[in-house]
Amino acid sequence: MSEFRQNLVTNEWVVVAVERARRPHDFVGVKPTKTLPEHSETCPFCPGNEKETPVAVYRYPSEGNWQVRVIPNKFAALKPLESLEREQVGRYLKFGGFGYAEVVVETPKHNQTLGTISIDEAYQVMLAYKARYDILSADQRIDLVTIFRNHGERAGTSLEHPHSQIIATPLVPLRVRSQLEETQRYSANFGTCVFCDIIKEELKDGRRLVLETEHFVAFEPFASRSPFETWILPKRHQSVFGTIHLNELQDMAKIVRDVLYKIHTGLENPDYNLILQSAPTKEDDVDYYHWYIRIIPRLTTPAGFEMGTGIYITTAYPEETAEFLRKVDVPQ
Repeated sequence: MSEFRQNLVTNEWVVVAVERARRPHDFVGVKPTKTLPEHSETCPFCPGNEKETPVAVYRYPSEGNWQVRVIPNKFAALKPLESLEREQVGRYLKFGGFGYAEVVVETPKHNQTLGTISIDEAYQVMLAYKARYDILSADQRIDLVTIFRNHGERAGTSLEHPHSQIIATPLVPLRVRSQLEETQRYSANFGTCVFCDIIKEELKDGRRLVLETEHFVAFEPFASRSPFETWILPKRHQSVFGTIHLNELQDMAKIVRDVLYKIHTGLENPDYNLILQSAPTKEDDVDYYHWYIRIIPRLTTPAGFEMGTGIYITTAYPEETAEFLRKVDVPQ
């Protein structure tokens, strides 16, 4: 029998379709393998091609050969020079495309990913995330800073070189606001943070657990919208990413790298989206929200029913996909 499962964070429902259920191994190697060079002469993100991109706003190390660079997006949809003044056009509203759009070039090596670099290298990427989050969120015109990573064509990337993106907007989108309202409602009903309660439940149950470190927990959510969807949450309650401590950031580098390595190795480098979801910048100390990372491998394609109803149909049990990932060994 198929079953409905509820996502406590969004109050959305998903369907686990038993009749269509696939074993975790069925998702291995869903895209052709491709061998990339360590350096590409035509890649704007590779060393030696820095003149092809805007001047870096962050660089590590500051001199010599760089390991991580953060640059303004050359083709940004949002720019910090646009006006915030709203204009009414008939019954409609509009204002300038104000905001920030930046690219985090995670490594000089064209053929690596965030899941295959070393933990020390991943830590430098996390430091870049934190440094730019702090700078952008300090702009009082900014309401939300979103960090994300598109890996592969099905995930929406156009460049193969490993990179993440940061976009800061002067508004909180409806989907984010709706999630905040749901978590506020949960907190009002139960007097606790829904994310903190989920962490306790997943650690107690254990079947959907993928990894646990000193400061973080990674698991397949009970109501996964797609096969191998994985969440990573800090154990300490914190509503925005900017409040993370340095020792937690080091631990974050390890668990993010290790989870992505498991997905990269176990599923043979699938396309995926990674999103760091944080509360709005002006809600940096609330007890009802908890920042977290979502990783969504692009192993299936939403169809008309999902788009029409918002109810996703998944074809794999999260308990089984978690067990599959737990068995993938990671390098130290």
